Amino acid sequence: MPTTINPPVLVGIDGSVAAAEAVRWAAVDAVHHRAPLHIVHGIGAPMDFGPAVTFDQIDYDTYRAAGNEALDTARGYATAAAAPVGELDITTFMVEAPPIPVLLDRSKDARLLVVGTRGLGAFRRGLLGSVSTAVARHAHCPVAVIPEPENYTPDRLLGPVLVGVDGSASSTCAIEIAFDEAAHRKVPVRAVLTWSAFNRYISRTDMQNEAEQLLSQSLAGYTENYPDLQIQRVVVEDRPARRLLTESENTQLIVLGSHGRGGFAGMTLGSVSQTVLHATDCPLIIARPHN
Repeated sequence: MPTTINPPVLVGIDGSVAAAEAVRWAAVDAVHHRAPLHIVHGIGAPMDFGPAVTFDQIDYDTYRAAGNEALDTARGYATAAAAPVGELDITTFMVEAPPIPVLLDRSKDARLLVVGTRGLGAFRRGLLGSVSTAVARHAHCPVAVIPEPENYTPDRLLGPVLVGVDGSASSTCAIEIAFDEAAHRKVPVRAVLTWSAFNRYISRTDMQNEAEQLLSQSLAGYTENYPDLQIQRVVVEDRPARRLLTESENTQLIVLGSHGRGGFAGMTLGSVSQTVLHATDCPLIIARPHN
């Protein structure tokens, strides 16, 4: 658990467009939760360059100047994004260390770690940058991965918070975050549970009924704690990642557990979460219990 009384929302930046969007999103989320915002810029040697590049080869004066400019710009983005919502306490940090270990270490005392989907530089692997991929797998707190808003419309920003449910302890963490985020945003929660008849010897009707009961059991305490929150329930025979991606087309945020049924403590990232993380254009929170 975080050791601070009011743990911050932590956001990593690198001066990219994706990082700017992550800062804006993090600022609003921090205001909603009355949490401070910590903006971190690491100027150590990027891990993409490998062991051949040492810190002695880096022009730290140039990196410091660029880092200060990036932090000042990010502060401006955060202030502007937070202004319509409420007051925000912002602190910026420039650290002479590679960004991934810095963010992972600071995630021990954060309520949420926020990163963009892409960073600067020539070494981009698919949709996600190396920083966002690493922190999604190994952070000590929940991680929000924010894409560039290419496909966002005002209607989509009013959509529900989507949460994947499978009855696991990890999805319980996701449900808790989803209800909290939806309540602050004043939008419904859309809870999705999928099932498959593969290698099962009961009827599809019975499996559908079992799945509906599991979803009701998983949501029971939260529906009581949030009586004014609208709950949309989706129980369907389908592959979980495929269904979640379909549902996400009209949602403003997805929340998933870091691993589902069949996962185990210490597992880095489940297959469903990883698939959705790499394929969606919607902000996504990976619900990690603090450890």
